[in-house]
Amino acid sequence: MIKFEEVTKFHGHECPGSATGYKASKIAVERLGIDSSKDEEVFAIVENDSCAVDSIQVVLSCTFGKENLIFNDYGKNVYTIVSRDRNKAIKLSMKKSFNPIETNPKFSELKEKERNKTISIEEKDELKIMTLEVCNYIINMKDEEIFSVKEVEMPPIEKAKIYESLECDNCGELTAEYRIQKYENKKLCIPCYEKLKSK
Repeated sequence: MIKFEEVTKFHGHECPGSATGYKASKIAVERLGIDSSKDEEVFAIVENDSCAVDSIQVVLSCTFGKENLIFNDYGKNVYTIVSRDRNKAIKLSMKKSFNPIETNPKFSELKEKERNKTISIEEKDELKIMTLEVCNYIINMKDEEIFSVKEVEMPPIEKAKIYESLECDNCGELTAEYRIQKYENKKLCIPCYEKLKSK
């Protein structure tokens, strides 16, 4: 399995959010018997746009480009990972009791200072060490301490299709055919459609 260091390279820094996503991916790999998705063998349905999703992209190779990453903007710490090959899916839902930062009040204090730009160089170094400790703590926690995990029916999601690009009759920009909106006998991209319709 891909190491957490690879996630950090992609994400740009270590953080509890990416560690949580790494843990979710690790659970999926172990319980579904999957590996990184070369094509669309694995797909993920994520219900937030947090740091955790970067881990899912790196570890499971679920991306928007391959259309095996589906984003539902619900603001929920919920991840459904699906193995097409095994016809199996699990849903991971974060538990209310999960709050690893509570175990280290100094971490929260330093994060607040970092946000307010009042953190000293020495405190920055201290925070870096603490962040790695928190990340390692999350990754090594028991699965059930972080997530409720249950098997679910595999959602019916078609494999990626290639769509024709059509020119918007208003702005002239090429738009995927399935996203074109029709309005007053015009074929419009979504922004032009919303702009004209609101007039």
